[in-house]
Amino acid sequence: MSYRFGIYGCQHGHILSFIDQMLALGGTCSGIYEPDSPGLAQQISDRHGIPLVDNPDVFIEDRVSIIGSSAINNRKIDVVEWCERHGKHVMLDKPVVTNRKQLERLEAVFDRGTIQVGVLLTERFRRSIFTLKQSIDAGQLGRIVSITMRKPHRLSPASRHAWHFSKEENGGLLIDLFIHDFDLLRFLTGQEITAIQSQMAKHIAPEHPTFFDTASAQVMMSDGTLAQLYADWHTPDPSWTWGDCRLFITGTEGCAELRLSGDPAVEVGELYFQITRDKPFAKAELLPDPDTNLTQDFIRRIEGRTSIITHRDIVETIRATVLADESALVFDIFKR
Repeated sequence: MSYRFGIYGCQHGHILSFIDQMLALGGTCSGIYEPDSPGLAQQISDRHGIPLVDNPDVFIEDRVSIIGSSAINNRKIDVVEWCERHGKHVMLDKPVVTNRKQLERLEAVFDRGTIQVGVLLTERFRRSIFTLKQSIDAGQLGRIVSITMRKPHRLSPASRHAWHFSKEENGGLLIDLFIHDFDLLRFLTGQEITAIQSQMAKHIAPEHPTFFDTASAQVMMSDGTLAQLYADWHTPDPSWTWGDCRLFITGTEGCAELRLSGDPAVEVGELYFQITRDKPFAKAELLPDPDTNLTQDFIRRIEGRTSIITHRDIVETIRATVLADESALVFDIFKR
């Protein structure tokens, strides 16, 4: 079944994956609504021949059933509630909320149950993550005792909107970047998050006093797996990738490492290395892509079929980011 969809808010290129996947599924895009900074919207319009519209009510009149949004982070909950009022399902770029009050508003939408809400938790659908998940589920690594995720990012400040540097509008480093990590912890282990200790530090950009550039968290999972999470905005501009992101998994029977952006010393592309009690350290072949991509999974949920990502997955992941942000110990070099 094909769907008509529209884009309500177009501030980040992440929304392109949703647009591309919807079009590949035979969907038709009625338009892109972005009143504040339409540069990206214009690029996407030119690329796909999608009209720009000056009022979201066009999506009501045009019988659109699904909305996609990469609006400014603290405005996404308003888009969700607009969609609920008009009976539109909605897929959003992360993060969906920036504080606890917005989380409560999102939970209220979930509780009323009139629409389906999706989030671009794209990491679950990467070949390397999918391969790792199959290895864990097959018991190759034994009982998972530790997971470490390192997610350094390239800032390139000249390319960023002003709202990126605002805690109020963006949500901050922990909420913006750790959402994928908390989601993967639950996905890979099948456990719930039971305790979080987090830290944030500010070393750069005194002109943006609420912008923090480095963060870490220690996490306890419900069945005893320990996790260490790290993210920053310090990847140098000449890097071959926007971030040399890596996952390290330790189990009672083996260990694995994922280099999500590859490694110039080996090859550029997702890499998976594994060692077990029975097999030496070696590069592992990645499985084919999952049968379902993120947008197909969302459509299944809309149609009442079983899906990989559920509302519970979304709310538990977002709750973890909010808790990490609220409880973080903070260091600001400019306030010493």
